[in-house]
Amino acid sequence: MKAVQVKSEITQCKTIEISELLNKFIRYVDVSPSSVRAYVFGVQAFIRYLSENGISAPTRNTILEYKKTLSATKSASTVSLHLSSLRRFFAWCASENLYSNITSGVKNPRIDTGHKRDALSAQQLKKIMNSINRNSLKGARDYAIFALTAATGLRTCEIIRADIGDIRTVQGENVLFVQGKGRSSKTDFVKLSVPVVRAIKAYLKQRGEVSENEPLFASVSRRNNGGRMTTRSISRICKGAMISAGYVSKRWTAHSLRHSSITLALMAGISLQEVSQFARHSNISVTLIYAHDVERLKSRCESAISTALFD
Repeated sequence: MKAVQVKSEITQCKTIEISELLNKFIRYVDVSPSSVRAYVFGVQAFIRYLSENGISAPTRNTILEYKKTLSATKSASTVSLHLSSLRRFFAWCASENLYSNITSGVKNPRIDTGHKRDALSAQQLKKIMNSINRNSLKGARDYAIFALTAATGLRTCEIIRADIGDIRTVQGENVLFVQGKGRSSKTDFVKLSVPVVRAIKAYLKQRGEVSENEPLFASVSRRNNGGRMTTRSISRICKGAMISAGYVSKRWTAHSLRHSSITLALMAGISLQEVSQFARHSNISVTLIYAHDVERLKSRCESAISTALFD
């Protein structure tokens, strides 16, 4: 990686190799490997920006201009992730007397709280699942993945982390213990309905002899046959099933299945608290967004207005 000279505003024009600075920062932060990768990615992107623009001594105005540049091509959430990396990095630099915290007071862009993905109806989900050919190992696996995701609202990261031994029985209920978003252990679980259990068993039967420590869903590719799948491969499977069934839209993705299950639970009259627990939302305000959409769909305002105007 190209070295970038950073003139310290705290020490006397101290020059630091960016690779050394990043390595020190990585050793300092006590976070998960995925968070470390996100921090490094964000800092490296900023370093490239400095290099491309001939900036050797970035200031707070540099951060503000960088924020504008990012906002021109990236979503508000992506810009926020970049800025969060830089905040953590420069806060550490300041604490180590390496550089002042030039991110101080720089705010994240406002993020739209609405959903970026659309939910599918129960009828649409049924059509998609019925269109999946289950005669092959891949087909049985893909159907089980789709059925599990649609019925439980699991995230793609929770799907790939699941092992065969994570399926257990609790008080007579079949459950799957999952390692949720931002979690380091499998402490949460989702209940598995009979059709979902049946789909998983049918897939595992075709897969043959397996141990409890093996991934619940395994790759069938030549390069990674039997290995753990990636979130990207799960996304491709779900998206491909939707397209094959005739549902083609940028707003319909694997994450739409999670939206769908949460929406279906609320439309069935399940309480907000129960749905929040089911979805494993850290804050019930997230579930409220879904509840608002459901209530809005149930509203009779447009129908009443149309009746008054045209009948």
